[in-house]
Amino acid sequence: MKHISPFSQAQLYDTSKGDTLMGEEQQKKTNVTQIEKLEQALDDERKRSEENLIRLKYMQADLENLRKRFDREINEAKEHCNEHLIIQLLEIVDELEMAIKISCSSNSADTLTQGVEMTLQKLNKMLKNEGVSPIDCLGEPFDPSKHDAVAKTEKDDAKECTVVEEVRKGYAMKEKVIRPSIVKVVVKPSSKSQKEMNLNE
Repeated sequence: MKHISPFSQAQLYDTSKGDTLMGEEQQKKTNVTQIEKLEQALDDERKRSEENLIRLKYMQADLENLRKRFDREINEAKEHCNEHLIIQLLEIVDELEMAIKISCSSNSADTLTQGVEMTLQKLNKMLKNEGVSPIDCLGEPFDPSKHDAVAKTEKDDAKECTVVEEVRKGYAMKEKVIRPSIVKVVVKPSSKSQKEMNLNE
C-alpha cells in the first residue's frame, strides 16, 4: 500500500478547495449572465407591450372616427331621402291648391274632381316609385299580418274568415307591411243565428 504523506494530503485538500471556489465563481457568473438575459428579455417584452398598447389606442381612435363618419353619412342619407320625398309632396300640395283655385273661379265641382283625381294619380305613381303598393285584400283569406278586422258579417255560403269589405286601404313597402288594411270579414252563422234563420223561414 502506497503511503501518502500529511503534506501531500494538505496539498490535495487545497487543490480540491480551490476547484470548489472556482466552480462557485463560475456558477455565480453564469447566474449573473442568465439574470441579465432575463432582464433584457423583460425589457424587450415591456417595450413591445408599450408599442402594442399605442397601436391599440390608435386603432380604437380610428374605429371611433369611422363609426362617427358612418353615423354622419347615415343621417345625411336619411335627411336626403326625407328631403326628396317632401319635395314630391310639395308638388302635390301645389296641384291640389291649383285645383281648388280653378274650381272656385269656375264654380264647377267637376273641375275640382278632375284636379283631385289627377293629383291622386300622381301621388300613387310617386308611392309606386318608392316601392309602396296597396295590399290586395278583397276575397282573400284573413291574414293578421296584413289585415286588421274591425267587424264580421255572418254568411252561410261564404268561406270562413274571408275579407268581404275594405274599410281602409293597407300598404306595403317592398314586401314589408307599413300599414295593415282595415277590413270586415265573413264568418259562418253561429248556432243561435242559424236557429233564428230557420224560425224565420
